[in-house]
Amino acid sequence: MSLIGKQVEQFQAKAFKNGEFVDVSDENFKGQWSVVCFYPADFSFVCPTELEDLQAQYEDLKALGAEVYSVSTDTHFVHKGWHDSSEKINKIEYTMIGDPSQQISRNFDVLDEESGLADRGTFIIDPDGVVQTVEINAGGIGRDASTIINKIKAAQYVRQNPGEVCPAKWEEGNDTLTPSLDLVGKI
Repeated sequence: MSLIGKQVEQFQAKAFKNGEFVDVSDENFKGQWSVVCFYPADFSFVCPTELEDLQAQYEDLKALGAEVYSVSTDTHFVHKGWHDSSEKINKIEYTMIGDPSQQISRNFDVLDEESGLADRGTFIIDPDGVVQTVEINAGGIGRDASTIINKIKAAQYVRQNPGEVCPAKWEEGNDTLTPSLDLVGKI
């Protein structure tokens, strides 16, 4: 079942951010755009490259009014240990949520029940706490965080311009479409 257009389910969790342990809940996803990136495990191979890439986009995402959260089924203590010992991870400034109960991963339908680890899922959530985009990759396929920026811009445009849609490869400033009977069969 798709999560698109659905409210984020309630959760409470511990997280690591900027040298501190913090509490996080579904309420953190309201009032702003949120990017939630699930990944299988700390101290792994593809994951640190993805999270470092996400950090490289963090300032641009914040400039769009988006906050970033990474989530794995590790604890917040493990996130701190990884942050303190990894050259790539110690750059991270965004919130790293621990999900040892696997509740959040289940809520977002990215939990691999057999391994107990999260799949590589990326979610963009609007300021109402509603899921607007979902991308899930197989374990061996890393994501490119730069693609998130255009997706957020498109989601923000559509939210601000009801009745318009963004076509493939849309970039800010490009033409949009207004679905109507006149367009049927002409695109």
